[in-house]
Amino acid sequence: MTKPWIAGSLKAVAALMLLAGVSGMALAEEVKIGTGAAATENIFNKIQGPMEKANGVKLNVVSSGPIQALKDLDAGSIDAAVAGMTFPDWMEMMKKDGYTIPDPAAYKNRVIGKDIVKVLTNKGVTVTALSKEQLSAIFTGKAKNWSEVGGPSLPIVVILGSKIPGTQSVFQKQAMNGEPYSPDAVQGTDAADLKSRVIATSGAVSLGATAQIDGTVNAPTIPEFGRPITLITKGAPSPGVLKMLDFIAGPGQQLIVK
Repeated sequence: MTKPWIAGSLKAVAALMLLAGVSGMALAEEVKIGTGAAATENIFNKIQGPMEKANGVKLNVVSSGPIQALKDLDAGSIDAAVAGMTFPDWMEMMKKDGYTIPDPAAYKNRVIGKDIVKVLTNKGVTVTALSKEQLSAIFTGKAKNWSEVGGPSLPIVVILGSKIPGTQSVFQKQAMNGEPYSPDAVQGTDAADLKSRVIATSGAVSLGATAQIDGTVNAPTIPEFGRPITLITKGAPSPGVLKMLDFIAGPGQQLIVK
């Protein structure tokens, strides 16, 4: 028979263990990332669940685009900013946006992956391949109908995104020789919104990530246009960010889209 004082001690120990477990759950490590479409689709959506299970780090992904992500990093509201572009191109984009970098020397940057820009069209656009010249004609608005580039007789509807400036900047530089996008382009927001619009709009075309290609859209073969995916921290990375980077460099390599 268990003596009363022993039973009381066991209950106290059990209560302490339960409290410790609850406290551990409450103190679970969270890393908040501000990012654009490329990193969200190709990296963070792929590693989020497996990483939390493996090392307890919970990802809070804010798909704000590279400009807002860097502003949030400077404000201290996120742990790291990530975008599909080189560090110098990112800094140049901020200057064009009119944003003054408070302390350039404080930034630490590293490449954590790569992204290949893809072109997504509505399923009714049955083109299987497009050259650089054809892509330039489409996205500048010089080509008005898909029949001009080997497709069906459908008006071309270019859809751009306010939250994928990195993707659009890289494509404009590499595929369009720096020429401006079509003035008639429809304006959307993030990568998910653009894909939804492409699916729903006859003759639509937009830019996307490799991870977005599936049976709901047409993805013609195009020349390779790519860029690195860069992560920036202000000062040294936090312990949580370091754990995330270790996971990306290790087990995450089997999960992320390359």
